[in-house]
Amino acid sequence: MPSLASLFALAAPLMVLGAPLKRQANAADLLVLKFADVLENFENQFYQQALQKFQPSDFTAAGFVDAQVPIQQFQAIQSDEASHATILESTIQSLGDSPISGCNFDFGSALNDVASMAPVARVVENLGVGAYLGAAHLITDPALLTAAGSILTVEARHQTILNVLSNGVSIPQAFDIALLPNEVLAVAGAFISGCDTGITANQPLTLTNTGSVGPGTTLTFSSPAINGSTDGLFCQMLVGGMPTSIPFPFDQCVVPDGIEGPVAIFVTSDMQPLNNNVVERASQAVVAGPTMAFIDTQKQLLSQLALAASNSSGDNSSNDSSSTTTISPAQATSIISSASAASATDGATATATDSGASATPTGGAVSVNSSSDPAASGTNSAPAPAESDTTVVQSPGTRNIATGTTSNGAITVIGWDDLQGQDQQQQSN
Repeated sequence: MPSLASLFALAAPLMVLGAPLKRQANAADLLVLKFADVLENFENQFYQQALQKFQPSDFTAAGFVDAQVPIQQFQAIQSDEASHATILESTIQSLGDSPISGCNFDFGSALNDVASMAPVARVVENLGVGAYLGAAHLITDPALLTAAGSILTVEARHQTILNVLSNGVSIPQAFDIALLPNEVLAVAGAFISGCDTGITANQPLTLTNTGSVGPGTTLTFSSPAINGSTDGLFCQMLVGGMPTSIPFPFDQCVVPDGIEGPVAIFVTSDMQPLNNNVVERASQAVVAGPTMAFIDTQKQLLSQLALAASNSSGDNSSNDSSSTTTISPAQATSIISSASAASATDGATATATDSGASATPTGGAVSVNSSSDPAASGTNSAPAPAESDTTVVQSPGTRNIATGTTSNGAITVIGWDDLQGQDQQQQSN
């Protein structure tokens, strides 16, 4: 049975060009399509090599709660990139040309370990978005432009996933950064060899700071284009949605407050800001770059689902993983009794702090935020003492309306629900 990718490949000329009309290919369109194909193969190879090299244990060692979370996402992204390359190559051939061949992709230290690979994957996906966005104005055929746009939207989804897996803000800016082909190659060119893309890359620029980069950080760089004195050089920070870049003297390139997410950084020979609109961007003063940096000042709860390390950040976090579960009255009694016994062993009495809830419970079930403490497993449940529906007490072993965390931290009662009364009502019906 043919794969979905192969079916798409067969249909690509029809999808993009619209049978039965025969269209003449514009040289600029073909250049963009062939460059896009190189980038899609670049992305495809990156994920293929990473998935072949790393084992599930490598992902958990890098801080992921469950290795399958990143693995499933990387597999899905790799499949998308392979499909994109297949369709682009088929389209190029249907226009009477051939894809660029002979490219080698060497990711070197970027694939040393998962901790190195994941941030590079984030750069790769931001490059993909920037490349399609920046080349849009170069495409003259509306049908090809629409087809390229359908790839761009998927690359943007990849970008969001990689932001989350990197413990960044999922959607950090309302606008993305468009990059010209020569600017894309300034970043990706270091990994590509053996082929001619027909595009002259900007000089590469490398961020040499170690550790995290944030507001107040003075950025330092290296580049083959920077030799000796840096007098008369400037760094320019380009952020999505801003009309122009933010210029600084080279030795005073300090990350300002208010930036979140990806930043494209250039080195220029004058202080004239670069236009964020690639159609109007003057690049004659660019000495090197861009290089991509990510400024992550905010932490979102979404990343905590994937990253164990992120669970320890913030004031209301714990090193133990936690989940919310609804349990029966007998299980609640057992958990509270176990917690009380554990506290008594330490010479303390288990209590719960009232959260201000004033509703009187009608019995049935309790929702608790259960930690990894074995005392919270509920497997050794004991029969609950006889109670009436009007019993309201606040001591372990009986119906309990208190909410909050026990003194030993084993459980946190976050609310009460009348599931037992609901069950009884359903049975009577």
